[in-house]
Order: sequence, then structure tokens, then C-alpha cells
Amino acid sequence: MSQEPMTEKLLAMRLNGIADALKAQQQDPAARELSFLDRLAMLIDHQWNWRQNQALARRLHSAKLRGNACVEDVDYRAARGLDKSVIRALAQESAWVCNHEHLFILGHTGVGKSFLACALAQKA
Repeated sequence: MSQEPMTEKLLAMRLNGIADALKAQQQDPAARELSFLDRLAMLIDHQWNWRQNQALARRLHSAKLRGNACVEDVDYRAARGLDKSVIRALAQESAWVCNHEHLFILGHTGVGKSFLACALAQKA
């Protein structure tokens, strides 16, 4: 079977990640030296990652977060009373999400409460 009908069938089955990875493997001479199982494993890994990325993008879009905030961009130098260890713990463990707990972020106007909330939501 030639590559074009195979790619069309993969896309019809909604295996876009495998279709993309197959194109990349065809262009990479080093990939041709791998065994069948190694190449198949690479295709499956690529499909898995593609689906995970699509699901994440869908969740972020439906969350309707304002801006593109990330925890790594939080500025701790300003005098806002942020405890770096608390923010890091909230971002890394995200136990508050698993336990269905709420976070209350309090502060004066303009100190970055919305930015911090979006950053923690995106990390979770």
C-alpha cells in the first residue's frame, strides 16, 4: 500500500498523530534502521502525545482563562506577601484539584490576583 492512501485512512480513523509521525519517519533515514516494533512504538507514543495535547488544549479553551499566565512568570520581588514555597506547592502537587478544594486569593486591586489564579489553573 502506498503512503497516500494509508495516510488518508489514518486521518479517516482520526489517528492524526500517527499520520504525522509516519510522515516524519519516512523523511528520517535513521528511522528506517529501527526495527518494526521500535517504529510502531514511536508511532503509538506520538499518537498518545498528540491526543494528550489536544485534550489539554480543549480543556484550556473551555476554561476561558484570561491571558496566558504561567506559574514560572510570577514575580516574587514585589511586596505582595506571596510565599514562594506555598505557590510552588500549590502548582506542583495540585492536590487542591484532586480533593475538590477551592483557593481564595485575596489582596488589593492590581496586585495580580487574576494572574496568579490563571497561572495556577493552567498549571493544574
